[in-house]
Amino acid sequence: MSTDTDGSGDENPGPVNISLSLGESGEVWVAHDEDTGVTSQGGTRQAALENLDEAVSGYHGAGESPSDDALREMGIDPEQNTSGSLDESDVFE
Repeated sequence: MSTDTDGSGDENPGPVNISLSLGESGEVWVAHDEDTGVTSQGGTRQAALENLDEAVSGYHGAGESPSDDALREMGIDPEQNTSGSLDESDVFE
């Protein structure tokens, strides 16, 4: 388990308490962030850790909203795409 930080002072520095193990198949590495519960995997230890960094960034809301064109490509009408509480969403029932 790691307790290292990058010292950058970021509000969400990324995974700090990590467990890393070889998956049951013996073909992939599994990285788990103990603080958020986010888990990722990769073909190598380094790839699993890099994928975990990206997944934890997403967990903390890093990233950009999709463009209207990207939404249309996914079959979503941008005019009908609104943010709200997950409690109000039929998708998460």
